[in-house]
Amino acid sequence: MINYLPFLPKHPTVAVIRLSGVIGGRARGGLNDGGIGPAIDKAFSRGKPVAVALEISSPGGSPVQSSLIGARIRRLADEKKIPVIAFVEDVAASGGYWLAAAADEVYADPSSVVGSIGVISSSFGASELISRHGIERRVYTAGQSKSMLDPFRPEKPEDVERLKHILNDIHTNFIDHVKARRGDKLAPDVDLFTGEIWLAKRAAELGLIDGIGHLRPFLKERFGDKVKFARYGTKKGLLSRFGAQIIGDAVDSIEERAAYAQFGL
Repeated sequence: MINYLPFLPKHPTVAVIRLSGVIGGRARGGLNDGGIGPAIDKAFSRGKPVAVALEISSPGGSPVQSSLIGARIRRLADEKKIPVIAFVEDVAASGGYWLAAAADEVYADPSSVVGSIGVISSSFGASELISRHGIERRVYTAGQSKSMLDPFRPEKPEDVERLKHILNDIHTNFIDHVKARRGDKLAPDVDLFTGEIWLAKRAAELGLIDGIGHLRPFLKERFGDKVKFARYGTKKGLLSRFGAQIIGDAVDSIEERAAYAQFGL
């Protein structure tokens, strides 16, 4: 009760939002706007924080969910006039960097992986496999493009070209977002949008992040040793807590592990 007396000094509070996992992924901890959105709303509205810190460790994922989460953060930051500072842990790549770029400032560990500003679409082709086993694929559609890139039918050049146009358009959206958020901080003489990745020191030189720093010591230096941290994140469902989704979680975890592995993590 004594903490609520109006004449006592109040220590500043920083709201910390953890953004970890594959964006749009189904594994536990996978990020999507519907799951993390309520936590983001609370972080900006509870206790009048002096800043909102983003703890980011994500290899990317869905461009749409990346955009939705990033847009929510920016909308609330602008409405509440609260600065947002991102801290990269293992990786902020692809959609993970989209989230980092939504912050006003971005810092990382010296060994953090940053970048991968590009778009990827991966699949498989099994048309020859099923043909060798005497299996016939039968597909009926209304609309000539409805069965585009069916993995059980031979690949069509026109389908690949159509997909590339879509990927290029998404890539343009990504580039526009980074340029709008990082502005003149970006190195003017380097192509930053090839999908390449960098460690934090080089990323800072290129203007993709603002420097090297860890969340607690950095924020204590900025807001004082008495600063408090209020943490927000997604909550596990009741069934997940009791391991009722063991098989599904195992498969999803393999997919998430593969997403991190492409960055050597």
